[in-house]
Amino acid sequence: MTIAITGATGFVGQAVLDEAGRRGLEVKALTRREQKAREGVEWVSGDLHDSTALSTLASGSKALLHIAGVVNAPDRAGFEHGNVTGTANVVSAARTAETERFVCVSSLSAREPGLSDYGLSKRMAEEKVEVSGLDWTIIRPPAIYGPRDTEILELFRAAKWGVVPMPPEGRASLIHVDDLARLLLDSALGTGRDWSQRIFEVDDARKGGWAHSELARAIGEAMGRNVFAPAVPAGLLKAAAQLDRMLRGEKAKLTPDRASYMVHPDWVSDPEKAVPEALWSARIDTREGLRETARWYAEQGWL
Repeated sequence: MTIAITGATGFVGQAVLDEAGRRGLEVKALTRREQKAREGVEWVSGDLHDSTALSTLASGSKALLHIAGVVNAPDRAGFEHGNVTGTANVVSAARTAETERFVCVSSLSAREPGLSDYGLSKRMAEEKVEVSGLDWTIIRPPAIYGPRDTEILELFRAAKWGVVPMPPEGRASLIHVDDLARLLLDSALGTGRDWSQRIFEVDDARKGGWAHSELARAIGEAMGRNVFAPAVPAGLLKAAAQLDRMLRGEKAKLTPDRASYMVHPDWVSDPEKAVPEALWSARIDTREGLRETARWYAEQGWL
């Protein structure tokens, strides 16, 4: 069978390709740039706004796994173009191809669409899927970490110097990218009411998530350091976001929109929306996963 994937060249997508390879699955993967040949992968040149490429991607695929999205944009229109219109285009291609299963990677931020343009765009994208008429599953991951990640990398770099500034006190869930990759393929291949027309919020199985200060200390441990983890006041965090945007432009990691949802105190996955344990559960202990991630960063010279 063939699984179609958008976003296959990104952080999560690469982990999904690795897992698909371990399972011996055939993959059709959308890409905006030329890619090296990879066993079991048929690269389809195009993007989320290329109807011909999306038609080619969906055609003959048992399931379509929509991972691609925009996490950083200059304004609301940019998020809507990438996440809402892009998702609508992928849904349309899947419907035309009569794809059996459709899995959409959303975000916990969709739970609070009033906090940020990003969260609003992810919620609007979910709505496109919900009314599609497809056999769908929506996955809302929390913060995702693991080798290749460039987002939480900033916290590891800070831990190297012994100080890890964190948002105002609150709690958040985490998930290792390899656990998420297993889930995404399980859900793409899943059938029946346990999977269909369901929104799942997933995590590392740590009840109540991680207090921000606990997470900072765990990252410090992974780096072999005892760290100071000051809680940055919301106003100062938002000011830092404005400065980062000024200094790094489109490469900024701490954007004003991101700061808007970072200061929210509760990004813990809802246990009422958990995947039934009979279908999937996290395998990777987070402290060990953080140590593995730190080793990978060091080996790649990213720290």
